[in-house]
Formats: sequence, structure tokens, C-alpha cells
Amino acid sequence: MGAWVVLVLSGVLEAVWASALAASDGFRRPVPVAVFVVTAALSLFGLAHAMTSLPTGTAYAVWVGIGGALTVAWSMLTGREAATAFKVLLVLGIIGCVIGLRLVA
Repeated sequence: MGAWVVLVLSGVLEAVWASALAASDGFRRPVPVAVFVVTAALSLFGLAHAMTSLPTGTAYAVWVGIGGALTVAWSMLTGREAATAFKVLLVLGIIGCVIGLRLVA
């Protein structure tokens, strides 16, 4: 699997572990804690793998951008966070920056 595919999947897993961490209620709920541990490990492993082929700064920025944008989007979709037009615009900006980094890498 290509480094970019692994990086994107790792960014998706970052959003999963961030959401599981929030759902763990301070590590008091075992199922979200287990999801957090597994997805955090897989996400970091994928990031490390992608960094063997991609520049570190680009890989890390893309990983954080994907994870952050998806985490905010999930929070808005589930009603945990208010969905304002300005917030959606900013998330789209993050996605645009991730695409831009891919195009210039």
C-alpha cells in the first residue's frame, strides 16, 4: 500500500481515537478506552510507516489535518459541537491545505 494511502487511513484513525478518548469519560469506560488504545497505536504506526517515504513535516501536517478535520466534522454531526458556517468554512480550509500539501509533495 502506498505511503499516501497509509497516511490518509492513519489520519482517519486519528479522528477515531480522538473521538474514543472523548467518549472514554476520563478513561472510565472500558470499550472507548480499548478503541482508543488500538486506534491510537495503529494510527501512529501508519504515520511512522508513511514517514519512511514522505517528508516528516508534510506527513505530520497531513495526518493532523485529516484527523482534526474529521474529528470536528464528527463532533458537529453528532451534535457535540455547534456547526456554524464559519467553522465549516475553516474545516474546509484545512482540507484544502491537506490537498495542497499532497499536490506539492
